[in-house]
Order: sequence, then structure tokens, then C-alpha cells
Amino acid sequence: MTPGGSDAPHPGASELLNQENLMNRTLAIVKPDAVASGKAGKVLAHLEEAGFRAVALKMIRLTEAQARSFYEVHEERPFYADLVRFMTSGPCIPMVLEADGAVPALRGAIGATDPAEAEPGTVRALYAESKERNAIHASDSDENAEREIGFFFSHQAILEVDS
Repeated sequence: MTPGGSDAPHPGASELLNQENLMNRTLAIVKPDAVASGKAGKVLAHLEEAGFRAVALKMIRLTEAQARSFYEVHEERPFYADLVRFMTSGPCIPMVLEADGAVPALRGAIGATDPAEAEPGTVRALYAESKERNAIHASDSDENAEREIGFFFSHQAILEVDS
């Protein structure tokens, strides 16, 4: 179920990222640990300094059903239940970010999942607590970015920012 209340992505989500924007937009989520510790602004500032522009963002608290749906790709993995529990433990901030080559650029800017392995100066090296409480989610492919953006944002929400 999407945060908008339905099981399907927002209407118009498939048009959300045309071929030109597909390579230039991605989804990031400032996770509950970074929000609770007051690091959300620092994370966003870090991303802006790295060349990203936020074109849509909001603060929400995922329900269990929403978290399960969003992370369903990991359903068979041993960490799935803990991930769902963590992502529903407090507010998070999903955001659509824009930059050239957004998906790989964001993956580079946030660093490895385990902050102990993240390059110095990356979001996770600076702000993550642990491999499990790692401050930020980032789409891992253009296809997942399109799906994930549609999960949280309507086409209209992003166009209003672009206007």
C-alpha cells in the first residue's frame, strides 16, 4: 500500500520519469534513525552540496503494510522483518533528487551500507550508526527509482516543484 492509501503506485507514475528524466532522478529516504537524531537537515545539505536538487520531499511515518510493500523485494531475506520494524519506528523523509546520472551519483554520495566500510565524507560514513541503522536509502537502479518515486509521489507533486 502506498502512502497515498492504495496498493498501486500513484496515477501517472509511469509517466513521471520520461527517458530524459529517468537518468536524472532518483529516490532517497532519510531513515528514522537520522530523523530521530536530528541529522536529516545535515543529510539533505550534504546531498545538495554534492550537486543534487530536491524536487519533491515530505515527512511521513510508514505503516507496517507500506514498509512491507516498499521493501517486498527483500521479503525472503533474513533481515526483512527487522527492516520493516526499523522503517516503521519513526518518521522518515522520502525525497526525489535530481542530478546528472542520479542513481549512480547518489549511490556514490551515500557510501557503502555498512558505515565502517563507507568512504570518508559519504553520508553513511558521516551520519550512519550501523549497517542496520544506516541513515539513508537510495534507489539501486533507474527502474527501481521510477517505481520507488511512484510509491511516494504523484506526478503532480513533482511537476509543481518543477514549475
